Amino acid sequence: MNIYFSGDLQGLEQGIEIICIELDIQQSKDGIPIHVEQITGPLMAGCQKDHGVIRYQEKIHFFRALGLWLQEYKESNQFEITEEPKFTANGVMVDCSRNAVMTVDGIHTLLRKMALMGLNIVMMYTEDTFTVEKYPYFGYMRGRYTEKELQACDDYAHQFGIEMVSCIQTLAHLTEALKWNYAAKIRDTPDILLADSEETYEFIEELIKAASRPFRSKRIHIGMDEAHQLGLGKYLEEYGYQKRFDIMNKHLHRVVSLAEKLALKPMIWSDMYFRLGSKSGNYYDLNANIPEDVIESMPKNVQFVYWDYYHTDEEFYRTFLRKHKEFGSEPIFAGGVWTWNGIAPNYGKTIVTTNAALEACKKEGIREVFATMWGDNGAETHPFTGLAGLQLFAEHGYASEVSQEKLAKRFNFCTGGNWDDFLTLNEFDETPGVSKDNLHESHPSKFLLWQDVLLGLYDENIRSLPLSEHYENLASRLEKAKDRNSNWAGIFTFYTQLAQVLSIKADLGVKLKGAFDQNDKQKLTHLKDELPTLRNLVDDLRKLHRSLWFSTMKSFGWEIIDIRYGGILSRLESAEYRIDQWLNGEIDRFEELEVERLNYDAPWKMPEGALGRNSYHRIVTAGTFSG
Repeated sequence: MNIYFSGDLQGLEQGIEIICIELDIQQSKDGIPIHVEQITGPLMAGCQKDHGVIRYQEKIHFFRALGLWLQEYKESNQFEITEEPKFTANGVMVDCSRNAVMTVDGIHTLLRKMALMGLNIVMMYTEDTFTVEKYPYFGYMRGRYTEKELQACDDYAHQFGIEMVSCIQTLAHLTEALKWNYAAKIRDTPDILLADSEETYEFIEELIKAASRPFRSKRIHIGMDEAHQLGLGKYLEEYGYQKRFDIMNKHLHRVVSLAEKLALKPMIWSDMYFRLGSKSGNYYDLNANIPEDVIESMPKNVQFVYWDYYHTDEEFYRTFLRKHKEFGSEPIFAGGVWTWNGIAPNYGKTIVTTNAALEACKKEGIREVFATMWGDNGAETHPFTGLAGLQLFAEHGYASEVSQEKLAKRFNFCTGGNWDDFLTLNEFDETPGVSKDNLHESHPSKFLLWQDVLLGLYDENIRSLPLSEHYENLASRLEKAKDRNSNWAGIFTFYTQLAQVLSIKADLGVKLKGAFDQNDKQKLTHLKDELPTLRNLVDDLRKLHRSLWFSTMKSFGWEIIDIRYGGILSRLESAEYRIDQWLNGEIDRFEELEVERLNYDAPWKMPEGALGRNSYHRIVTAGTFSG
């Protein structure tokens, strides 16, 4: 397609050039004329046979309108689309600290998709994965960004009107940063900084300077969530017991003052105030009582971010948003695209919680929202599997009610992906035995992949479930989906292979135990003979995962996943060895298969319709994996 832009184009030129390359569009004077007007009011994309018009207020609105225009022109040369933005800021936070650090090229790819969606804020969550010159061990061997890399991302985002906001931690969630000897004097507990120490604030000041310097934005997210043991480590030894409300407030004031010295506007996660006000320590306690004097003493120039990826009831979100407003500032809402469930995204929970939360935000007049995409326990799920969730956030941002048909079409245009196929990835964890929409966050694909076939810690939980048939059917469907998602061939090739592996491995431990208990040596021999084939399939899966990882992520962190695959390959070989020993009469006891299988149990109770939890070291052994 050839097009020709005229009108209010100042500041749009480079972004237009990038998007035209992305969509294989040529700009030439003999192309379809599109007149561009910058106005105050809704965005509009229209066409009257041989000429088009785009009206926009903010730069990001132009790129969404451009996408709408091009999408609609494929079907008709006469249309007018008007959209009223519901939020002033809508975007994403990508986890770059839980093992996977997205490359600059990967971030650029994400930004192009965001531009077409109309999302205008992005945060790369960096606990210690950015460079701080005075602290060479900060982010050492963790894939930390250089200042130039972050600046390149900010420059790229700026072409589309996307604000890139630095996102760090200045209290807790700093285990990897604080594990080195340099941090001995500023460490309260293994993951929390020592409040009230001058050396701590010298350290934080360097973090804030380094994190904010690459970006145009004067906003900064300074974290401060989940500091559960605040004041109970070295702090307790040095200063004695203090009320945690007081420690938190005093620390926040100090950090905010450091940000203000650099003319920065900070935001923090809100959970610690609610936890400290709850008798049970629960963030989402509707009866939490935050004393009036504590609220009065909070810094007034801080925005509080209400994060909630869990609730399905719109009214709960509305109630909690009102509670945040009592702090005296307009809250920001952070929802979740569940890329951290295990090895595949949880779209059931993503969609139900997002619809409830964003409807509540619109009704409560919240103006800023973003989606988080975490990478807990190894970042096994590629973040781009979560793009459908970002599209859902985007469509909520430009409509009072989201049309499913428009959502699917927009997703296909903005990303080249098929909506239904991306949602099919949900079935890796919404298996037989799991409740609808997987609201209890089950992750069978993760524990079935990593668990040991001789130990089978989860085998009793899945004994009666037709999981092999489930994954065999899923593999067949994903094989066909690869052709419909050529832009995302790496993702769908990997997941097709994963389903094939699970179709064999899911209940292999159950079969081995059953054959042993029945003294069926013929069946044991047959199962043993399947192990070399399974090893080859797992190694192919490892290589596909590696290729997918290196297409978007820095190298650091892959070693963790590589070691996990190595564990499967080694243990499958050992299983073959042990079965051979038993069949050949070399051993008179097969202890691994003798042990009675119990339901997986832990200090937390798994609700009905839930299978498993998300910790690799608790999946692969009942022993001490490390430490």
